[in-house]
Amino acid sequence: MPPKPKITKDMVIDAAFEIAREAGGENINARTVAKKLNCSTQPVMYHFATIEELKQAVYTKLDRYHTEYLMNIQKPQQGVMPGIGLNYIRFAVEEPNLFRFLFQSGFAVENNLLEMIDSEELVPVISAMQGAMGLSMEQTKKVFLTIALFAHGYASIIANNSLEYDEALIKSHLEQAYRGALLAVQEETK
Repeated sequence: MPPKPKITKDMVIDAAFEIAREAGGENINARTVAKKLNCSTQPVMYHFATIEELKQAVYTKLDRYHTEYLMNIQKPQQGVMPGIGLNYIRFAVEEPNLFRFLFQSGFAVENNLLEMIDSEELVPVISAMQGAMGLSMEQTKKVFLTIALFAHGYASIIANNSLEYDEALIKSHLEQAYRGALLAVQEETK
């Protein structure tokens, strides 16, 4: 009789990620992951002492996935930031369960905006913006915060089924917010 396939830690994380995508992070537990992997709960609990540890591992994977998603700007925009902002909102439209797990589950390490803006995960996003806008890092972060808060508001409302996605309207609002934030930063340096 051939040996049973070994369930790896990555397989457990991937299965839990898919559960978060399909049904929401609150549905990640040993039974649902085991069912997804077609195994007992033993391999799940072997790799993770608690379900909270597994959820944190899924959160970390999701955070990387989200950053890659943001940086894949589909259509040319007036600037990098509106493109990233639109992708942020598109993510909430296309992956509402993942969006809610990432931003509304309490698993974020950062406790406030200042910690978030300086997080390692945002370095690629902020760096891309800084290069495209030609601003100082401090100015870039100010513009980012304005657009991030604006985009997050739209994305949260959409992910929670309280607003229809209208890309043209949202794109117009994002570009207005971006121009306003950029103008405010430029006026501060005069």
